[in-house]
Amino acid sequence: MFFLVIGFLLLIAGFTINTPALTFSRYSRPLKVIGLVLLIIGALTASVRQIDAGQVGVISLFGNVSDRTLNSGLNLVNPLANVTEFDIKTQNYTMSAAHDEGQREGDDAIRVLTADGLEVVIDLTVLYRVVSADAPRIYREIGPDYMDKIVRPITRTRIRDNAVYYDAVALYSTRRDEFQGRIYKSIEADFRKRGLSLEQLLIRNIDLPASVKKTIESKINAEQDAQKMQFVLQKERQEAERKRVEAQGIADYQKILSTGLSDKQLQYEQIKAQRELAASPNAKIVIMGGRGNVPLILNDN
Repeated sequence: MFFLVIGFLLLIAGFTINTPALTFSRYSRPLKVIGLVLLIIGALTASVRQIDAGQVGVISLFGNVSDRTLNSGLNLVNPLANVTEFDIKTQNYTMSAAHDEGQREGDDAIRVLTADGLEVVIDLTVLYRVVSADAPRIYREIGPDYMDKIVRPITRTRIRDNAVYYDAVALYSTRRDEFQGRIYKSIEADFRKRGLSLEQLLIRNIDLPASVKKTIESKINAEQDAQKMQFVLQKERQEAERKRVEAQGIADYQKILSTGLSDKQLQYEQIKAQRELAASPNAKIVIMGGRGNVPLILNDN
């Protein structure tokens, strides 16, 4: 564009001084030639536009926006046209209570009211991208600042609209995934209508009021105590079962002894014991009360 302007001015100057009465009219022809060369160079350079990777170009000429987009690389366009680049890579918009995490400084978390009337603070990250084919429509209807006009307000509004269907505790624990899926569907539909594609919605943190946190902690502690008591009871039941089995085994053993041993078998066992005692060195043992009331004296010395 710079060469176009300079060349055009030189051409005008060359035609202006093309008067024989002027002393410097001899410079008219060189100015025209130089101006024409600069116009050609300017037209060529202005017609070639480079679009970086991950970008698309939107062409506008005198307020008229073309539906054709320029892809990454070198493109030929009207030298008078204006090209606005749109980023089509994945972008993120974070709304956080931390002062240095979100796109805006300070506390930018989303505060919502739940079904039970409690205020819950939500930290959220939105992953989205511009649909390449819809970039001209975004430029025409919204403008390059679609993040502040579309992404932020729609996300915050949809989260508030859907949070009223959940209690604070359920939102924090059991129904968190359901809540995230629900707001994803509503936001994704709104984005699609405006040329944006929602890739992922990440609920980073849900902060409950202090009183609710204390209640949840008490409930968790009570559940842990109950589980501990169940473990102790189960252990005691197992120990009682072990003792019962042991007692039953002893009773069965005694029953077998009392009913299964004959007099001859007992006499045989007594003789075996006496032989073992007799084989023991330096032993002098007197055993009385044997079968038949016959005393047995064993003396190894």
